[in-house]
Amino acid sequence: MPDQITRRAWLLAAIQRESGPISTGRAEQLLATTGWSCHRNTARKDLRALAARGDLQPVDADGRRTYQTTITGEDGRS
Repeated sequence: MPDQITRRAWLLAAIQRESGPISTGRAEQLLATTGWSCHRNTARKDLRALAARGDLQPVDADGRRTYQTTITGEDGRS
């Protein structure tokens, strides 16, 4: 079997391919395309965990929390 990837590692890679900030709803949509759980609370916890590790930065705007990546991808985007 190929290398195993964790749900959070997969989500981080998917977020790095996205442009702009990621909301909990968008993270839930991304996870829904996989075999992993796609419940809103799971997505919220994963985003918080990735932010706690320093992979994402929380951004509060207009009463909504979104996340943006802190890691620069191959194309130079953050």
